[in-house]
Amino acid sequence: MQPDLSELETRLWDAADDLRANSGLKASEYGTPVLGLIFLRFADARFEAARERVEAKESARRKVGPSDYQAQGVIYLTGAARFGYLLDLPEGSDLGRAVNEAMRSVEEHNPDLAGVLPRTYTAIDNSTIASLLRHINSSTKNLEGDAFGLIYEYFLGKFAMAEGAGAGEFFTPMSIVRLIVEMLEPFHGRIFDPACGSGGMFVQSARFVERHRHSPGEELSIYGQEKTGETVRLAKMNLAVHGLSGEIREGNSYYEDLHESVGRFDFVMANPPFNVDRIDKAKLEDDPRFPDLPRADNGNYLWIQLFAASLNETGRAGFVMANSSSDARHSEADIRRRLIEDRLVDVMVAVGPNFFYTVTLPVTLWFLDRGKRETDRADRVLFIDARQTFRQIDRAHRDFTEEQLEFLANVVRLYRREEPELASGPAALFEQRFPDAAYSDVTGLCKVATIEEIEAQGWSLNPGRYVGTEVEDLEDEVFEEKLAAAQVELRELGARATTLEAGVDKVLTQLLQR
Repeated sequence: MQPDLSELETRLWDAADDLRANSGLKASEYGTPVLGLIFLRFADARFEAARERVEAKESARRKVGPSDYQAQGVIYLTGAARFGYLLDLPEGSDLGRAVNEAMRSVEEHNPDLAGVLPRTYTAIDNSTIASLLRHINSSTKNLEGDAFGLIYEYFLGKFAMAEGAGAGEFFTPMSIVRLIVEMLEPFHGRIFDPACGSGGMFVQSARFVERHRHSPGEELSIYGQEKTGETVRLAKMNLAVHGLSGEIREGNSYYEDLHESVGRFDFVMANPPFNVDRIDKAKLEDDPRFPDLPRADNGNYLWIQLFAASLNETGRAGFVMANSSSDARHSEADIRRRLIEDRLVDVMVAVGPNFFYTVTLPVTLWFLDRGKRETDRADRVLFIDARQTFRQIDRAHRDFTEEQLEFLANVVRLYRREEPELASGPAALFEQRFPDAAYSDVTGLCKVATIEEIEAQGWSLNPGRYVGTEVEDLEDEVFEEKLAAAQVELRELGARATTLEAGVDKVLTQLLQR
C-alpha cells in the first residue's frame, strides 16, 4: 500500500533539514546533493522493477546491457551505483567518494545525463551522508509511480523557501505554474521555456496531458534554456525523475537563441527575472526576436517580445510579469499597443501578493494567442482579477486550492467557448458566478474589453482598470487579509512614485543648472 505522501514528505524533509542544520551547510550547498540522492533512489527503484523483465531476455548468445534498460525508459545502474550497495558499505568507508563514483557511473552509462548529477558529496561528512541514505531508503521503500517526482518537487519548493532571494532563479511556486498550464492547455506540440529554472513548467504540462489520458512522451516536445549551469542540472534531473526527456541548454536568453525559436513553438511559458537592468541592447539590434528595443533600462519588454516572437501561427504563451509592465509608459507603452493591435494579447490575470518565496509583491500573468486572430475573440481581451482568490498557507505564503485553480481556468474556457472542467469536487465557486455555464462579465472578477475600450484606457493591461470592485460584507479575518494585500500594493505604488519623483527632480536640476 502506498504511504501517505504528504506525511512522508514532511517527515523526510524534517530529517534532511535537521541533518543540514547539524552539518553547517547552507541550503544552497545542501539542496542539490539531497536532490541527487532522491534521484538515485528513484533510478534504483525503476531499475529494480525492470531488472527481472530485462534479464529474462538474456541468453548464452546475448548478454543484456545498458541499451536494454534504456529502451524501456529506465536508467541503467552498475552494481556500485545501486542504493543498496551504498547502504551496505562498511563503517569507516569514504561515503562521499563512493556516492560521487556512483553518480559518475550513472552519467557514464546514460549519456543523456552526462554532466547533470551532483558530485559534491566529499564536502559532506560521512555520518550525514549515511543518515541521509538511511532516511531516504526507509521512507521510500513502498513508493511507485510518480511519487518520487512529487517528492523531488516538494524538496525543490522547500529548498527554495529556505534559500530565500536566490530561489527565484530556479523555482516557481506550483500554484502559479498550474494556473498558467491550465489556461494554456498544452495538449500537444512543442513547449518552450527560455527561463526554465528547474523545469516546473514542463512537469506540470506533462501532468496536464496525463490527466487528459494521453502520454506526455508522445504528445509533447520539451525545449528549455537557462543561464545557470547548476539550474540546468536541476531541470534535467527533474525531467528524468518524472520520466520525461527534453532539450535543456545552458545560455543567456537575451543574447543566445540556442533553439532557433522564432516562429517555432506551439506553447511558450515562463517566469522570467523581473526588471533586469544593464542589458547590452547593442547586441540585440539585429535580433528578430526583438523588433522594438525599449528605451527603458529594463528587460521586461524584451522578455515579452521574445515570448511573442517564439510562437508559431497558432501558438499560445503564458508568463509571469511584474505588475508595472501592464501600465509601463513611453517606448514600452508603444510596444504594448502594437501587441494589442496585432491581436496577440488574449487574457490578463492579476494575482495577489505572497505567492512567491522571493518577493511579496503581486504579479500579473499574461497570455498571448496568435490563433485568436481567426476567432470571434480577435478584437477582445479577457481581464481577470484573482487578487482576492487564494488560500492562506501561513502569514507569509499563499496558494490556490484545486477548486480555485479549476474555477479560474474555467473562466478562460468559457471565454473561449470551451466546455468547463469540473473534476475538483464541489463546484460552488463556478455555479455561483456562472449558473448557466456560459461566460458573462462579473464585477470584481472578470471583464471582456474591446480594443477600443483598451485604447480609451491608454493601452493599459491592468485588470483592475476594467474589472471593477465587488461590494461585499467581509468577516474580520478576510478583511484583515484584504487590507494586508492592499497595503502591499500601496507600498509598491509608493515605491514607483518615489522613483518617478527622483527622476523628475534630476531632470529639473539639470535644467536649472543650464
